This record gives sequence, C-alpha cells and structure tokens, in this order.
Amino acid sequence: MAKKEAKTNAMRMLETAGIAYKEHTYDTEDGAIDGVSVALKCGEDPEQVYKTLVTQADTRDYYVFVVPVGMKLDLKAAARAAGVKSVEMIPQKDLLRITGYIHGGCSPVGMKKQFPTVFDETVVLFDSIMVSGGRVGVQVEVNPDDLLKITGGTVAAITRED
Repeated sequence: MAKKEAKTNAMRMLETAGIAYKEHTYDTEDGAIDGVSVALKCGEDPEQVYKTLVTQADTRDYYVFVVPVGMKLDLKAAARAAGVKSVEMIPQKDLLRITGYIHGGCSPVGMKKQFPTVFDETVVLFDSIMVSGGRVGVQVEVNPDDLLKITGGTVAAITRED
C-alpha cells in the first residue's frame, strides 16, 4: 500500500478553521482528471462535485467561481454576480502563479490569496459537496455552508449546460 501523502494547504486550512471534511482519493494514472471522470472515480454524483474556476475581470481583479463539474461557467452571469462588466478565464499557465495550485488541483480553499468567490446556486441543495483537496488525485467532501464561510463566498446563478 502506498504511503499516504501529506495534507494539502486546503486540508490544513479546513482543520485550522475547525471544519469537518472527508478526504477522497482517486487514481490519476489514466490521465482522466476532468471533473466528471473524478466524480465517477469517487463514486459520487457529478451534480455534487464542483470545480474551481479562476477568472480575471475587466478591472484586472481576480474572481473565483465554483460550479458543478458537468456545467459550464456563464461568463456574463459570473460578471453580474461579481459586480463587474466582464470576466474571462485566466490562461491555464498562469494558474499556479496566481493561486498556488495547478490545473486539476485547484481548490477554493487555501489559495495564495483569498479572491472573491462565488458558488453556483445549486450548492444550497446539498448537505455536502466535493471540491478539489488542493492536489490532483484528492477531493474533499465538505458542508457547503462551511465552504461559504471559510471562503467568504456568495451564491448566485452562474452556470449553463455543458
């Protein structure tokens, strides 16, 4: 059995805040680390597994949006929710520099800096959701209210069908 890897920054922050979470790991060797594949590998409903997307507004400020893995971020709705004219996805190559996380391991918890964070409105439907645990191959299952609290997040209608 492989040695368990050290806790991620996201896990340490959840623990420091006294927030209960359940760690889920999944195999990454097949290269399938898209959200729906991750949900299925973890045996979870894709509607309860959320991906973290980082955008930059026309104001040059960064905004984080957390949406179900089977949905797409509606950029116009996201901009409205953020109170800016427009947002666009940041280039994948800039993700590590801006957040401290790599693609596939970006969590709304534990970024280098806490950016304004908006969760899709569907988050209120569940007692727990899964988000990246801060490393590819790791997800954390957390109560959405706790995630909203630790991120200072808000809730809005920000998705469209994939």
